[in-house]
Amino acid sequence: MASSSCYNSPCAACKFLRRKCLPGCIFAPHFPPEEPHKFANVHKIFGASNVTKLLNEVLPDQREDAVNTLAYEAEARVRDPVYGCVSAITFLQRQVERLEKELDAAKADLMRYASNCNDVSPPLIGSHHHEEENIGSTLHNMAISRRMGYDHHGGGGGSYFPWNDQNTSGGGGNI
Repeated sequence: MASSSCYNSPCAACKFLRRKCLPGCIFAPHFPPEEPHKFANVHKIFGASNVTKLLNEVLPDQREDAVNTLAYEAEARVRDPVYGCVSAITFLQRQVERLEKELDAAKADLMRYASNCNDVSPPLIGSHHHEEENIGSTLHNMAISRRMGYDHHGGGGGSYFPWNDQNTSGGGGNI
């Protein structure tokens, strides 16, 4: 992105800091004037001088990633001052564990279903297609019932993101 000073509009950082946005402004390519909240959060958490130092130390082709990382962490810290993005990582790790358990339970159910089918007399000719539909339908219904909270294997109910929950204790709600 080109420097926003070319358009007589200071970048979000210079506007926030109430200074003139010069052509070589290190903030201009990363903090456009349309996103003032992005710099405000980064400044609140890390400070403008620390961000300037960091951007000067990072290679130019890595600055965009550095700014995006700072902006993500700053947003997470504003939402959850204690844990920041660690709460999102923990939530996602728990969700992966829950989904792995759900997958294991579905595989076990499928194995039980398959072993029950083997114990029964062989199907009639031409009924193989209907059996595949029944297995697919059974798995689909199991997945839906688990997502709706009807899990009989201890997986739990529906999912939510803690940072979007207004009633979460411990600072997980919107600020």
